[in-house]
Amino acid sequence: MSKKSPKKRGLGRGLSALMAELDPETITPSDDVTRGLRNPQTTQERAGTKYIPIEQVTPNPDQPRKRFDENDLQDLANSIREKGIIQPLIVRAKSGAYEIVAGERRWRAAQMAQLHEVPALVREFSDAEVMEVSIIENIQRAELNPIEEAMGYQSLQEQFGRTQEQLATVLGKSRSHLTNMLRLLKLPSDVQAWVQSGDLSMGQARALLTAKDPTQAAKTVIQKGLSVRETEKLVKSMSARKRPAQSRGIPTKNDDILTLEADLSASLKMNVTLEQKTEKEGKIVIEYKSIKELETVYALLWN
Repeated sequence: MSKKSPKKRGLGRGLSALMAELDPETITPSDDVTRGLRNPQTTQERAGTKYIPIEQVTPNPDQPRKRFDENDLQDLANSIREKGIIQPLIVRAKSGAYEIVAGERRWRAAQMAQLHEVPALVREFSDAEVMEVSIIENIQRAELNPIEEAMGYQSLQEQFGRTQEQLATVLGKSRSHLTNMLRLLKLPSDVQAWVQSGDLSMGQARALLTAKDPTQAAKTVIQKGLSVRETEKLVKSMSARKRPAQSRGIPTKNDDILTLEADLSASLKMNVTLEQKTEKEGKIVIEYKSIKELETVYALLWN
């Protein structure tokens, strides 16, 4: 009888629990704090909030959000100068400093406002939990562009072996949404860059996935200012010839097959491809990069 593999620790504590249901009014700093001159006798550290020297706080290198609008940061910095940081950062102790789990935007604006210290909640997190909280925070506030969101999902899958079903439960998203987002990462890098900059919308990017030449199609969409519907028509017109798979009667992969591929790849931590011969028949291709990975597959098949 084979032994059951140990159950993985689940994600999903959620931001509300992590923020300890704080009332913002209980952590509003005094005028001295706003200026970075907190007087410990007049300002209490409440609800676990700790004031940390700003130079001891470092950003998370795996933060899914890579772009920060300078105008938005300046507006936030002005607000911080006037009212202070209302909501504390969430950080974890790491390498003699504090790494940001949630609140990098506030930290950047605090630097612009020339604060000497920032309010923070110090929590213990695994790397997987840090990634999860970062994604949840940004998604809930609609601060990630589609490519950043997709890259966050991909990191959770590749680094921590999370399936799409697990991610959907934790993040409150449907599996079809995750599948569609992850498919964007198959676009050429230049097209992804246009999505990140806002030159292409999520709908336009999805339409470009089936284009024979996504880069050329994207350039046309941007130059002509085409709508999503017009982008779909453009892609169809540029794909006049049938795909080889279709001409041989081989079915194209639907969302369920793509999801299963992604889940198997995440579970095995290897690239898994499902090749369909008919609607009901096909084969599984597992790519291994070392003898150790091959032995892992062998053990799974024979245990």
